[in-house]
Amino acid sequence: MEIKGQALYAQMQAMAGQARALPIEADANMAVKAVNNSQSDFSTLFKNALGSVNDMQQHASSLRNAVELGDPKVSLAQAMIASQKSSLAFEATVQVRNKVVEAYKEIMSMPV
Repeated sequence: MEIKGQALYAQMQAMAGQARALPIEADANMAVKAVNNSQSDFSTLFKNALGSVNDMQQHASSLRNAVELGDPKVSLAQAMIASQKSSLAFEATVQVRNKVVEAYKEIMSMPV
């Protein structure tokens, strides 16, 4: 699970680098505009990240239920570790959401 988080972070850093180096093209009126092809990639990446967090929470819940029911194949340590991983993933998701909302508010307050 930790490897998924590191891979997700690496992907997000790579996409941020790509966004900083957007190609520029000129249209027929010679107006220059930036080409942003990464919008769908970011939305897909964010959707996959949310799905991953949801999967972690469901897995932790199923392990917790197995421990409560006395399943000998699942240890308390496994359930606690899965619970902590899902908690950390959720907290990281909330932090990302807060930063996105903060950036949106900052952009909306800029004069046009």
